[in-house]
Amino acid sequence: MSYNPDSAQTRRMPLKHRLLALVVALMWGLNFLAIDASLQQFPPFLLVALRFTLIAVPTLLLIPRPQVPLRWLIGYGLGFGTLQFLFLYWAMAAGFPPGLASLVLQSSAPFTVLLGATVFRERVSARQLAGLLVATAGLAVVGWQQAAQAAFAPFLLVLAGGLGWAIGNVSNARAAAGAARRPNPLHVAMWMSVVPPVPMALLSLVVEGPEAIAASFAPGPSFWPALAGLAYTVLIGTLAASGAWTWLMSRHPAGTVAPFSMLVPVVGLSSSALLTGEDLGPAELAGAALVIAGVLWGSRVPPVTSRRPAASSEQERERDAAGDGSQAPAGRG
Repeated sequence: MSYNPDSAQTRRMPLKHRLLALVVALMWGLNFLAIDASLQQFPPFLLVALRFTLIAVPTLLLIPRPQVPLRWLIGYGLGFGTLQFLFLYWAMAAGFPPGLASLVLQSSAPFTVLLGATVFRERVSARQLAGLLVATAGLAVVGWQQAAQAAFAPFLLVLAGGLGWAIGNVSNARAAAGAARRPNPLHVAMWMSVVPPVPMALLSLVVEGPEAIAASFAPGPSFWPALAGLAYTVLIGTLAASGAWTWLMSRHPAGTVAPFSMLVPVVGLSSSALLTGEDLGPAELAGAALVIAGVLWGSRVPPVTSRRPAASSEQERERDAAGDGSQAPAGRG
């Protein structure tokens, strides 16, 4: 049976699929702790280069390049892969807590809406605007608390990472919309990983220096936990979780699957509090609730009416691209 996004039946995820979505949220939420463990050994820019090199090499050897416009594929890699993780890893290396990072990175959702509206003249619904304002208020509360704790600069770095993710979102959507036929989203994501290694390796060489790079490979107390964290990030946080998420998105409307990604900061905050002792005050918890509620409300898809004119293949492709891009999974890390 072919997938029909307007079918009422497809809007109800089977229990096994809902459990899989919960497992993906768990894998992505724990990914921030894995990144934190790796940053105890490797400098941040080198770590980004290592992460994507381990994905890029087998991609170049085994995965055919998806037939999408090259400029948007590069834009996806520069935004999602390079800028997002450059700033996220930099902030976490500067001491920004992993749980809070999983939350602040949700700024990618309102940034995506703003970029789509201002750069590509996309229509912003009242629901999206309300969600954007609520999420922004929550981020302002968290930022105010971080400024009071003299940690405002790392907070701004994570916000910059969210903006990078948003640039990747809109580039990904344009790449899919500009393709002759709908590409495999997992292949697009893997080819995106080909973009970051070279610029991040050069940045690491210039900023962190050859001595710091060489020293990071010297065995020590944090060496093996750091390698385990890197392996988790590549194998579980990126390949397994993204593959499962792509599988779910191919079988259900984006608006049905996407809300499960808002469990990522919940897992990130709770696991970091449990395992690292990260502590959030009442104001930060209130800000977290606003961010999660705002993003959830803004990404919620209204019920589909049973009768509407049939869409052309071009309209369907653009709608699917918007679903894969603007409703990208949140907080993967």
